[in-house]
Amino acid sequence: MAARVTIQDIADSLGLSRNTVSKAINNTGVLADSTREKILKRAMEMGYKQFSYSAISTAARQERSVLPAGGKRDIALFTTMFLSNSHFASTMLDKFQMEVAQMGYTLTMHRILADEVAALQLPKSFVRDRSCGIICFEMFDYAYSRMLCELDIPVLFVDTPVIGLNEPLKADCLYMDNQTGIYSFIQEMNRRGKKRIGFVGECLHCQSFFERYITVRNATHLLGLPLPEEYCLTGNKEGVENPSYNDYREYLTDSIRQLKQLPDVFICANDFIALDTLHALQKLGYSVPQDIYLCGFDDSPESRIMTPSLTTIHIHSQIMGYSAAHLLISRIKEPSLNYRSIYAESTLIYRASTED
Repeated sequence: MAARVTIQDIADSLGLSRNTVSKAINNTGVLADSTREKILKRAMEMGYKQFSYSAISTAARQERSVLPAGGKRDIALFTTMFLSNSHFASTMLDKFQMEVAQMGYTLTMHRILADEVAALQLPKSFVRDRSCGIICFEMFDYAYSRMLCELDIPVLFVDTPVIGLNEPLKADCLYMDNQTGIYSFIQEMNRRGKKRIGFVGECLHCQSFFERYITVRNATHLLGLPLPEEYCLTGNKEGVENPSYNDYREYLTDSIRQLKQLPDVFICANDFIALDTLHALQKLGYSVPQDIYLCGFDDSPESRIMTPSLTTIHIHSQIMGYSAAHLLISRIKEPSLNYRSIYAESTLIYRASTED
């Protein structure tokens, strides 16, 4: 009797790792389509019997295996803002759409207006009976988010309202790692003798901003560094119901002007807040990095071309998009799964705003 062909045999014949071959055969993980097809073809040629594979394209096979019952193929994207090319979600959505399209789904975008959020109304463009799932970006109103979770449609949030202050949402949630890069950055600042750390950003704006703020507090505490309350610019202009872009810059300028001494470093909740902080500092006659260091978060295109270029934390949009697609599709296929919160890797990048 001929010896049974193993995954290791297939890997050896192609000069690939066993793990790569396993991903292709079990249809898990991230692999190039060409690599997956090559592995499956060799497995058939060698007579590998432990899986069923007919000679059809991978994309077609995936489509047949994951389409939901009832023929619903539309995934609705809900957002409260325009997702420009500067937003990390722009490239993430490209990957998300590519992944769900290969599995036989379509994607439609719905902009949620402020009055619809206030009234807890679904957008008029949304057809509930055609939708098998919802993915949400920049949906940070807790009441509206909770309403979406009660529609009996699978929902995935990419970032969320601040969860710790309310009951958990009955949905899957995807975040970027908001802690590791900030911990590493503060450790490095401490090593350099930059011990006065500040934070800029509305900490209750969303879960990610909240986690970044709490990480700054935890890291400074663990390292025995001071974090005076006046160094935490976590508000906005008072007395204004919906502060504008200029209102926020005015708030930052006034807050920094009132400081008796600048911190050594401002860690900002994202790159655009870092840009606003830089504007306020320059307006008051301060220079970055000579008078104070700045660190952002997101690694937006603007962070690379501003002067000075911004030290920041890079969000890996491709793996975010891949993870979002497979989280939501798995929920569509199996609605009874326990709810999951997933964090994708982020990477600290040093640039000129910290003299790097």
